[in-house]
Order: sequence, then C-alpha cells, then structure tokens
Amino acid sequence: MLAVLFIFFFILLFLNLPVAFSIGLSSMIALCFYGDLPLSAIVTRMYSGVDSFTLLAIPFFIAAGEIMNESGITDKIVSFSKALVGHIKGGLAHVSIVSSMFFSGISGSATADASALGSMLIPAMKKSGIDSDFAVAVSASSSAIGPIIPPSILFVIYGSIANVSIAKLFLGGIIPGILIGLSLMVVTYFYAKKRGYPSEKRSSLKNLVKSFLESLIALMMPVIILGGIFGGIFTATEAGVVAVFYAIVVGVFVNKTIKFSDLGGILVKASITTSIALFVIAAASAFAWALAWEGFGEIALSFLTSFSDNPVIILSLILIFVLILGLFVEGIPVLIILSPVMLPVVNGLGIDLVYFGVLLVMAIVIGSVTPPVGILTYISCAIANTTISRVFWTIWPFCGIMIFVLFMAVLFPEIITLFYK
Repeated sequence: MLAVLFIFFFILLFLNLPVAFSIGLSSMIALCFYGDLPLSAIVTRMYSGVDSFTLLAIPFFIAAGEIMNESGITDKIVSFSKALVGHIKGGLAHVSIVSSMFFSGISGSATADASALGSMLIPAMKKSGIDSDFAVAVSASSSAIGPIIPPSILFVIYGSIANVSIAKLFLGGIIPGILIGLSLMVVTYFYAKKRGYPSEKRSSLKNLVKSFLESLIALMMPVIILGGIFGGIFTATEAGVVAVFYAIVVGVFVNKTIKFSDLGGILVKASITTSIALFVIAAASAFAWALAWEGFGEIALSFLTSFSDNPVIILSLILIFVLILGLFVEGIPVLIILSPVMLPVVNGLGIDLVYFGVLLVMAIVIGSVTPPVGILTYISCAIANTTISRVFWTIWPFCGIMIFVLFMAVLFPEIITLFYK
C-alpha cells in the first residue's frame, strides 16, 4: 500500500494536479488496492482532520491579516522600515526584509506576506535600479519569515496535531525569525555591494519617530495577542477572534480607511483562502492516516536509528528529508503528513516536541522558497513578471543562509527554547 500511495502521489503531482487533489486521490487509490477498508474511511479521516477547536484560529488569523492589509497598514509598515533601514546599501531590499519581519506579526502567513508586500516593493525595487531576479529572491526569502515570527498559522496546525502549547510555539519562533531576517540582510548587503545597487536617503530622527508612531497600532497587534495568551486572558484560538476585532477597530475607527460595508468583501476573500487551507489540511490528514495505518512511523524510526542513535544526527536527517521534500511539495501538506509520522520518533528520542515543531516549520518554510515548487518564489516571479529560471541561481544564497540558521538552531537549542523554558 505504501508503494502505491507514493507512486500515485508523485504521478499526479507531476501531471500538474493541485497538491490537495494529488494527496486525496492517491489515498483513495491506495485504499482501493488495499481492499480491506471502505472508501468512506478517507472521508471520515478528512472530516476528523479539520474537526478541531484549535484550528478555528486559522480563519480568524487569515481574516485579521486581510482586514489589516485592506486598512492601509502595509503602507505604514513599509514607511517605517524605509526610515529605519533604507539608508543601508541595497536600500529597498532591506526595507522588504524588515517589513516582512513586522508584517509576519500581523498576517502569520507567508503567502499573504509575499502578495501584500511583494506587490508594493518588487516594482519599487525594480524602479530604483535593482534587477528583477534579485528583487524576487529578496521578496520570496523574506516572506518565509511570516510563519516563524508569531502569530503563525503553521504553528497552530502543528500544535493541534502534536497537542502541545501553541503559545510556547509562538515564543519559540521569535529568535529564529529575527535571526533569519538579519542573516538575509547580510546576504543582501554583500549582493548589493557587488552589483552596485543604490540606497535610500538617510531618514531624519524626526521622520523615523513619526513613521514609528504611525505604524505603532499595527505593531501592537502581536504584542496584544502574545500578552493576552501568556496573561491567561484568552487561548490561542480566542486570540484569533481578538485579532479580528482589533483589526476592525483599527481599520474602521482609527485609520478610517475601510467601511463596515467593505467588510463583507474582505471576509469573502478571507473565507476563500481559509477553505483552500482547510481542504489541504483535510486531504493531508487522510494521507497521514494511510501512512500511519501501514506503519510508516516504525519504518522511519528503524531507518533513522540504523544511521545513529544520536538525537542531533537523527534530527538533522529528518530536517534534510523535509528540505528535500519541500522541493516538490507545498508546506501545509508536508507538515500534516510528516508530523504524525515523526512525532513518535522524536518523542522516543527525548526531543522536546515544541522545539521540534519550530525546527520543522522552519524547514518547511525554507522549502516554500526553494525551486522548483517554491510557492513564494512563484508568487514573487508573477509580480515581477519574470521566470523562475532567471531567479534560480540568485535565490540559492538566500536559501543557504536560512538553512544555516536552521542547523544553528539544531546545534544550539537555546535559540528556540530561551523564551519558553
């Protein structure tokens, strides 16, 4: 059954069928070959995969991000980032990275980050004299910070599967997210120096303070969410509701950039995004169940321990496998398929499940940048009106530095565990 499952999955994937359909159909085909279980078992597993109170946070965080984006918050974040780092060699490329770090605390989604900020900054970078391939590489790689710095939709999904504290996952992602952002800025600086890219005029202290105060309302959102969770005021799921309420107040009453009549269209857009995400989660849940039914976890454990019984080495092998899988499969399916399989393995080795979750999400989001499938690179290429073949070699140094930070976190767990232990 395992062979049938994987063979048909990759066949359907290479036939350019959407990932969710490839996962769901390969599970059904494998079950047909198995014969002992009814096809209704797939439907049951798909339903149970999304039947979770914790996952209710996903539509709320998506809606909050959409409302904040429509309310003009993106412009204010970019203005503050420009005043803060625009004078560094590479100018707008650094602005893109810092803006992504701030915006990740609002949307919790890499694709939202790539779409909202990329549509604004990629054309601006090209206009300032930065090459298309470099603009795409910077925008795509910096968007990967979105699911690492809290709040994060991927952390919510992993927390639901692993039954661990989402609040601790949020805390664990802060330092790695910042480190990735700073590392990307280092690569950007050397690239900009080599290619002779321009920088922006240094902002005055007065303008810096002004732009900070204008963006403060947006920057307070992750502070309120994390403060409320750790203060025991609300759960991570309820934090999503608070985020939506806060976004509406900011957009309608503070910035006055959206009206109540606009909320219907915004919520429809958020609902479409949510339905896509939840359908992928449902299909991946059925696939993960089929893997577990065939004892894939035990096979994986025996394979990994045949190399070494050192937790660091086994953890590194798992992450390398995730990075390779990320070349072909999108993030959410990878997370849902691998988590149930790998959790018994890492738990048996005495590895903290929160720590593993942060590492897993980091590896997955790096995979969402790497060609040939990297969804963030495709979004950025579409905005820049260029092809992925032109970006291919430019983006690898950015992927390389993110992989370096990932394995630094493997060697030095305190990078992740500092705030929650």
